This record gives sequence, C-alpha cells and structure tokens, in this order.
Amino acid sequence: MVILGKEILPGKGAQLNLDVAKLHTSTPILVPVIVERAKVDGPTVLLMAGLHGDEINGVEVIRRIIRKGFNKPLRGTIICLPVFNIFGFLNLKRELPDGRDLNRSFPGSESGSLAAQFAYHFMKEITPHVDYVIDFHTGSSQRNNFPQIRCIFNDEESLELARIFNPPLILNSSHIPKTIRESLSKQGKKMLLFEGGKTNSIEELIVEEGLNGVKRVLSYLEMRSFKIDISKDRTPIYLDQSKWLRAPNSGMFQATVKNGARVVKGDTIGIVTDPYGKNERKIKATFEGYIICLNESPVVYKGDAIFHIGKEARI
Repeated sequence: MVILGKEILPGKGAQLNLDVAKLHTSTPILVPVIVERAKVDGPTVLLMAGLHGDEINGVEVIRRIIRKGFNKPLRGTIICLPVFNIFGFLNLKRELPDGRDLNRSFPGSESGSLAAQFAYHFMKEITPHVDYVIDFHTGSSQRNNFPQIRCIFNDEESLELARIFNPPLILNSSHIPKTIRESLSKQGKKMLLFEGGKTNSIEELIVEEGLNGVKRVLSYLEMRSFKIDISKDRTPIYLDQSKWLRAPNSGMFQATVKNGARVVKGDTIGIVTDPYGKNERKIKATFEGYIICLNESPVVYKGDAIFHIGKEARI
C-alpha cells in the first residue's frame, strides 16, 4: 500500500500529512492522516471527522480510538483522519477560509477553490485505498442531533453495517449532490454517516455512542476483537423519512419534549413566547415520529427550523 507517497508495509503504521495549502502567513497547514496496517490482509476502513471545523464530538471519538490503540488492526488497515477541515478547526468555524462548505465541494477540482482542492486531493490520495468509511458529524447552528446513523435503506450492505453500529436511530437519507457521501458512493465505497450532538462541544454520551459503534463495526469486519457490553445493545429504530417543523412566529423558544422522544400528532412539543408575557404560541407535532434534532436556541425567528422529526419505517 502506497498512500500519500509513503509505502506502508504489512504490520507497519505511519503518520502522514495531506498537504494542500498554507495560511496567508506562509505557515504550512498539514492534515494528519494516521495509517495502521495489519500483517494480515483485509478491508480498509477510514474513520474521519472534522469535515466541518466546529464539529468536535467526532474528533474526540477518533482521538480516543487512537489513544487506546483501537486503530491497530489484526486484519486489514485502519486509516484515521481526525480533523479533515484543519483550517476550520483552527478557528472553530464550519467552513474553510474561502467561506465554502467542504461537504458541498466534492469530488473537487485540482485548480478550483480551496474547498474544491481539499476535496480533490482527498479523493485522489485517500479514497482509492478505502473500502468502508465512517464519517462523524454533529448538528449545526445550535441544533442538537440525537445519535443516529444515516444511510440508504436500499443499499443492503450499508443498512446491515448501520444495524451493526447499533445507534438509537437509523435514518434513510438520500445522497445530497456534491457531498462526500455521494462521491464515495459513485466509487463503490460503503459509508456510514454518524450524526450526534452539537457544535463546539464534547458530549460524553455522543462520544461513547460513536466509540461503541466503531468497535462493533471493526469486530463485525473481523479487523479487531473487542469485549462489547451487550447490555448496551438495543434494537435501532428505523426512520424512512423526516421533516422539519418551523417556528410559527418570532420569540423565545422552549421545547417541552426531550431530544429523541417519540411524539404523536397533536402533542404539544414546545412553545414560542414574546418576552413581555402577552403571547404564548404552542407548537404541536403534525405527525407521529421521533425527534431526531432539536434547536437549542432560546430565541428564534419565524420560519426557523426547531424540530426535526423522523417517521418510523417498517423494516
């Protein structure tokens, strides 16, 4: 295996660097890529986070995997990319310095924007070696995602991997144009997208969900052997579609249900009030389902997305 110009021999590992651009001060910005290859051939799994620079939970998941040595396989190869958008991570910002969303810039261009060049070099240097990808994300803009895996249900292998990961929720999610998931799918790679928690936070519940899920998948692929606490297993809830409920008016917002809760059509799930005690508007669920994302902003404007509700599927 030759990756980023470095040959990784069986039983060996290396920390490599994806070198795309520099700061405007000419300071080089290198994206660390940690590769561990077993003596025995097998699949290659990429664990990645920080595609958006302010999504820290996934960075912590992969940091712990490396720290505990879980990234050293008995079979196959594990590649860890803890912080992809290193520019955004430096400033705890979602986008790259050019203001572009890296996850809307795939498959990229060798001579395009900074985001496009990042995507291009990733697709050229990393993905040809990869069979499976687990990509960690969080909610954005004060939106808190309940732990979930997103995949396409009609892709049987991806759906089975999602079940093995064993999150509370599995959402049927179509590919979005120009995202990394769409680009990897076109190359025949299998990818799970983990969503959990909120930006600029390290949340123990989310980190543990991510860590346990990775251990289950690596065990399933026979790359590692982990002692997994089966008492933490559950039957995931499958959701085949989802819809956002939006604020009916501007004001102060309070949710009256917990993230992840099951709701029934007509349930009061939140209120929007003015700050003067005159008006109070109840928000009711318009269909039955599960809260998969909750806006935690105390103040909202009319039309703001406040509850993301998924409808249960029959799998």
